[in-house]
Amino acid sequence: MPDYDYQSDSRPFSRVLDDIGSKDDPKLYLGELVNAFGERGFGALMVFFGVLNAIASPIPGSTTILGTPMLLICLQLVIRGDQLWMPSWALKRSIPRESYRATIAKVRKPLLAVERLSKPRLGFMSSEIAEVLIGIVTTLLTLIVMLPIFGGNLFPSLFVALFGFGLMQRDGFLIGVAWLGVTGFCIFVWAAWELISRLFLASVGNFQNVGAWLQGQF
Repeated sequence: MPDYDYQSDSRPFSRVLDDIGSKDDPKLYLGELVNAFGERGFGALMVFFGVLNAIASPIPGSTTILGTPMLLICLQLVIRGDQLWMPSWALKRSIPRESYRATIAKVRKPLLAVERLSKPRLGFMSSEIAEVLIGIVTTLLTLIVMLPIFGGNLFPSLFVALFGFGLMQRDGFLIGVAWLGVTGFCIFVWAAWELISRLFLASVGNFQNVGAWLQGQF
């Protein structure tokens, strides 16, 4: 497994992503990604896997596999791990570098736009306590992502990516936007559940009324 020096701690995230894709090695190992992002590993890999899961979300079953490393990352935020850890078997897993380049090409423009606007601000949003809370909510979001729901894990994946970008850039504004997005998503899910439950109960009630009417006729 190659070990390239991307000097990621002192260079823009988008440049590091481009450099990873420019290597000749046809395989891109997870271990290379972990090494590539340096001290920004937690946030950077949340962005990477969040985007990857968002793109793969319409394919049933794919996010169950891709969500596993993202779940490990988010759990380590909860326990306040000093360094990102991955099991050796996971570090040896690889994807085709060409597939990586295609994925990055799809999200490069919005990623550059967010990167240009982001800056360190609202430090309390990325404090140690805040990171634990982010770890908890992104763990729950990742569990949703890993469920075999057709298209239903798109927004949770994007929220994880947005939290990761905010942590990586120490941008409390982006983290705040992510929290607002999660809140809106929860309200939507609750409202949809309430509507479906009431429609179901109403249909059951109507069915019982029809059954009672038919019994009365005979």
